[in-house]
Amino acid sequence: MFELLPLILIGVLFVINRGAAKRIDRLEAELGEVRERLLRVSGATAAPSAIPMETEEPADVAQPQTVAETEIAEEPALDGAPYQSAPASLPEENAELLTTAARSKATPAASAESLENLLGARWAVWAGGLALALGGVFLVRYSIESGLLGPGVRLTLAALFGLLLLAAGELIRRKALPKAEALYANAMVPGILTAAGAVSLFGAIYAAHGIYEFIGPTLAFMLLGLTAFGVLGLSLLHGQALAGLGLVGSMLTPLLISTTAPSLWTLFIYLTVAQVATALASRIKGWQIVPAIAQVLLGLWALVALIDAAEITPVALSLIAMIASWMLIWPGAKGEDPAEPGTPLSLDALGRRMASGPLALDITLSLAVLLPALVMLDRGPTVTLPLFAFAALVAALAAAGSARHGAFWPTALAAMGALIGAVVKSGLIAQAQVLLLGFGWDETAVVSLGGPVMLIFLGLAAVFAFIGLAQNRRRFAEDPLFATVWSVIVAVLPVMLTTISFVFYGTYARDWAHGLFALSLGAVLLAACEYLARRGALPGFRRGIDILLLGSFLAFALALHCLTDGVVTTILLALLGFAYLMATRKRAWSGLPWMMMAALVGVLFRIFWDPTLVGPDALSRTPILNQLLPGYGIPALLALLSAYEMRNWPGLRVRNALQGLASLLGLLALAILVRHAMNGGVLDASAPTLGEQSIYTLLVVGLSGILMTLDVKSPSPVFRYGSMVAGGIAILQTLSLHLGVLNPYFSGESTGNWPLINLLLIGYLLPGLAYAGLAFYARDKRPLPYVILLALSGALLGFAWVTLTVRRFWQGEFIAYWKGFEQAETYSYSVAWLAIGVGLLA
Repeated sequence: MFELLPLILIGVLFVINRGAAKRIDRLEAELGEVRERLLRVSGATAAPSAIPMETEEPADVAQPQTVAETEIAEEPALDGAPYQSAPASLPEENAELLTTAARSKATPAASAESLENLLGARWAVWAGGLALALGGVFLVRYSIESGLLGPGVRLTLAALFGLLLLAAGELIRRKALPKAEALYANAMVPGILTAAGAVSLFGAIYAAHGIYEFIGPTLAFMLLGLTAFGVLGLSLLHGQALAGLGLVGSMLTPLLISTTAPSLWTLFIYLTVAQVATALASRIKGWQIVPAIAQVLLGLWALVALIDAAEITPVALSLIAMIASWMLIWPGAKGEDPAEPGTPLSLDALGRRMASGPLALDITLSLAVLLPALVMLDRGPTVTLPLFAFAALVAALAAAGSARHGAFWPTALAAMGALIGAVVKSGLIAQAQVLLLGFGWDETAVVSLGGPVMLIFLGLAAVFAFIGLAQNRRRFAEDPLFATVWSVIVAVLPVMLTTISFVFYGTYARDWAHGLFALSLGAVLLAACEYLARRGALPGFRRGIDILLLGSFLAFALALHCLTDGVVTTILLALLGFAYLMATRKRAWSGLPWMMMAALVGVLFRIFWDPTLVGPDALSRTPILNQLLPGYGIPALLALLSAYEMRNWPGLRVRNALQGLASLLGLLALAILVRHAMNGGVLDASAPTLGEQSIYTLLVVGLSGILMTLDVKSPSPVFRYGSMVAGGIAILQTLSLHLGVLNPYFSGESTGNWPLINLLLIGYLLPGLAYAGLAFYARDKRPLPYVILLALSGALLGFAWVTLTVRRFWQGEFIAYWKGFEQAETYSYSVAWLAIGVGLLA
């Protein structure tokens, strides 16, 4: 029974249309009678004001006309002149009719239909079109299951039915049926009929091939493709919905055809033609939804083809063709410039740029290219063609993103995709999984292709650098925001790609290939900064130049790591940053001093990674005169010179930061030399002794005093707060180490053989005197609570020295608590403490 439902719906539709036609005929007859009655009395003269009609209507408002109004307006007067006004002697009912018509004509139409009006006017027509489409499909199915007609007749009837619907839609669109057009002018009848006919044709062609095998796969493929392209062409006349139907039909055609000899080249040539045709139609009509769907479908086809296909060249070329159509056809050829030249750089401006342009087209293109490109990398570690195809796709997407006015999402996603691809191909994820989780897969076979992979990585880095610098050259004045985005990509991505290539495929001892490439990259970026500055990029493009400076520094730093090692790398890194800082004497670029900051941070990282700088086995055991002196001392000295050089620099933050790092590196250099000397030339993780810790405390107290002095001569928040932080650290060391963990009374450490010049003098008296001196010096320079804490720390250390000295007098070299107390010793404590009190009162 359900198979008869489409036929019943078709019959009901025809009955409804027939009734509507009869009503229209009656209405036309009545209007004709009214017109004749009006014409009979048109000979009498009447004042124009007898009937309140407006002879003019707004030109910018579309006025819908009824059939009656159209015929009345087109009817000439008896004397041959156009009809001007109705006579005053008209019957009352006729005058009322004309007045109502005139007012309805003068009333402006609504500028846009509401959703209720839209659905109310069109739902019946849409339901009828769906019924026609399903009728064409189910007619074939019912005839097959019932055996009413032969296969050839069935398919012929279905095809004729589809062609008939197409012809009916075209007739209504051309207004060959004016009555139907007037009745359903608001319901998209031509498009609905055309879509129903297209579905019927698709079903008939597929049945001829897939069910009855009347035609072969080649002819079926061609017929389905021609039908899809025909529907796509008709969509220029009927709207975007029909274009979507044609697009879906064209993209699904390969799924409907089965062949024993599939060809990826034929498939993707066909898909590319369909996508380009969709882009051309979208450019003509200004569509965005249909071309976005086309890009998504082509990307899905590429993913499906890459599952088990051995050939990836047609897939890659098809995706490149899609990028070209996006860039040259739609929307790249007609995109508006989203630049805001006078707008300062901010997150709000970046957000507006991210939301500008055809987002659906930009994002779908980027994802439809990147996802298949990343899947290509999973073709085995011994194949280089997929990596080359990946690099070509990413580079093409980046070039498209930088073309013309520039597009944010293709640019950003291309850069992100390049980095993700490099990480995946190098096996970094697999190694991290093995390191963190203890299991994973083996990627050691990648090393055998180190040469080709390295060249592709370096080539991709060069391409991104070239594209970004070209974008900066073209658009730094008109679009500084997007040029700055490209500056970030140029400064970071090539260096990261080169670093990944060096880490996984380079030679750690001395790698000339990566080293020379990094040197060249740094020189090019530095030259680009000079070129842009001379072309007047400052101050509008100041951030972009600063970022390019950072990129050049990172490239030079990478070159140092490729060509040198050990303490030489550490020293040269500090010298590199100092060279950038000294360039401020020639160029007032705000980013130059920050390169010294970056260099010192790099030095600290190298110290954290390996405090010996040369390896534990290569470190000399000679105190002071060893590799630690230049490795720690030269960066500290350069930091001190940099802070002095920047004393008059207008940037307060970089000046304060350099002062803080100079203080830290100076203290670190002294501490590491003390540690090395007091541990027999060995730097290990053993706990420090009281003597070693005492030297550290003295260094921190001295640093606090030095910073306090610098703050008096050159006021700075770094000196002001840094001195108090250093003093606070020293106080914590006193409470936790000198009086606690490292106290010889608890640790049992030997105090030495000499009575007064021993460990207690170094560990308690000298730090106590240092605290007292610092408190005295800070009494009029720092807050009173801080000065009181310093004085109390000094008093505690002095009290501890006196007490422990008395114990040493009675117990000897070792004064540990487990030795107990003698009776005379306890009286001695009282005498000593009383003497201290008398001395303080005096």
